[in-house]
Amino acid sequence: MITFRNKIFYMRLLPSLIISVFLFSCGHKNDEKQELPCSDAFSLINEEVLKHSEAYQNLQQATATIGHRLTGTENGNKAEEFVFSLFKKYGFSEVQYLPFEANSWLRLSVKTSINGEEIKTVSLAHTPVKADTTAQVIDLGSGLQSDFSKFSENIKGKIVLMNINTLFSDSSSMNLHRSEKTELAIKYGAAGVLFINGVPGEVLLTGTASVTGELIDIPAVCMSLESGNKLRERMAKGEKIQARIEMNNYSNKIMARNVVATWPGTEKSNEVIIIGGHLDSWDLATGAIDNGIGSFSIIDIARTFSALRLTTKRTIKFVLFMGEEEGLLGSKALVKKAKELGGISTIKYMLNLDMTGNANGFNLYGRDEMMSYTDSICNIIKMIDSTFASNNSSSAGLHSDHQPFMLEGIPVLAPNSNMNKEVYNCYHSSCDHFELVNENDMTNNVRFVSMFLFALANTNTIPAKHFSENETQNFLIKHQLKEKLLLGKEWKWAVE
Repeated sequence: MITFRNKIFYMRLLPSLIISVFLFSCGHKNDEKQELPCSDAFSLINEEVLKHSEAYQNLQQATATIGHRLTGTENGNKAEEFVFSLFKKYGFSEVQYLPFEANSWLRLSVKTSINGEEIKTVSLAHTPVKADTTAQVIDLGSGLQSDFSKFSENIKGKIVLMNINTLFSDSSSMNLHRSEKTELAIKYGAAGVLFINGVPGEVLLTGTASVTGELIDIPAVCMSLESGNKLRERMAKGEKIQARIEMNNYSNKIMARNVVATWPGTEKSNEVIIIGGHLDSWDLATGAIDNGIGSFSIIDIARTFSALRLTTKRTIKFVLFMGEEEGLLGSKALVKKAKELGGISTIKYMLNLDMTGNANGFNLYGRDEMMSYTDSICNIIKMIDSTFASNNSSSAGLHSDHQPFMLEGIPVLAPNSNMNKEVYNCYHSSCDHFELVNENDMTNNVRFVSMFLFALANTNTIPAKHFSENETQNFLIKHQLKEKLLLGKEWKWAVE
């Protein structure tokens, strides 16, 4: 009898044995009953990752030797080359760069004054190369469409003050992305934008203020929660507030590169599963959480498939995108190229890992038809590790690299995560460093996502299909994404 430990031994020596071990069905029968004898495969994945994962160590090396990974910078180029070499190291013969052109943006200096007194702020990306704006401040609360409509007659020529998050009174409303709020400010004729961060501790948040990835015409900065609260207290007492925003930035056309490693499929090799996440980060810190934990988990999932020589019916492409932070530039470039080459229909699913650590289930992004299948796979994962929560959900959203795929009707999903609150508080800020990374969280991410990916790549029929144009439009409307896409200038259907 071959013991569990001996299976690992034989797998490393005899590829032919691997095929016989792994070609049992993780499939979905026509009668919708699950034939999922995946437990042996999942056990092998589990042991491989627990014993040999290098995700944490690779991320540690990258943050220590490269630093931030801002698209278009020398650091960004080094990061692209670093992960390319890792895929090669792990035995992938088909690794390629997919270059694309983008507008780079780099912060130089910013000074924000309130009634002559300087406060700490950080510039948002794609703000002007040079700006010096002085104007009266108007408080728009959460910065939702309703707030702009309410004060529409008083916004033109003023600097608008608004939350990154929603106020408690608006907590039941769908929030807008900072770029969408800025787009509204531009639409209503504002002279500038003052954002208030939503987390305590004098934390400053950066991120793009542009819905298109192009430079905007007005300055936009972010202040801390504490500074924002003090400013609102002064305004509540009747003090007239005038702000001055002075900034200098740099922008130029650059070339960036997505990195793609291909794991060939067998009988369904013309069907492609993409597992991707963004490699780039902002420049305020090393981007260990956003998105080091996601991108380096993807690399270790690839390492696991290679180490075990896993056989999959479908082809898997492991993709590390650049330019996500500047407006999903890398993922948009890949989707555009796939459409030009007539290959968009071959992409059957996209798994997005963005700030995912300690995966405890999966978000199906509105594809409810996948829930039964996902629950079944997660039940098997739970048999391997009882701590796996199987916390599955189905909430559609935008503003990560799944978006361009979703807009083409491709089903997408992402792991649900359960990390400490302090980790999320450092989102897009100067405290996003490697010290926040929990090694066990990364290991769990690699283990559980590897298992799900293996099952999805081998199932006979994927329950979620590629939507038609009309089905995609109806899906986006159903999930209340039309307004956001209109603001982002990405709604490609007629506006009634």
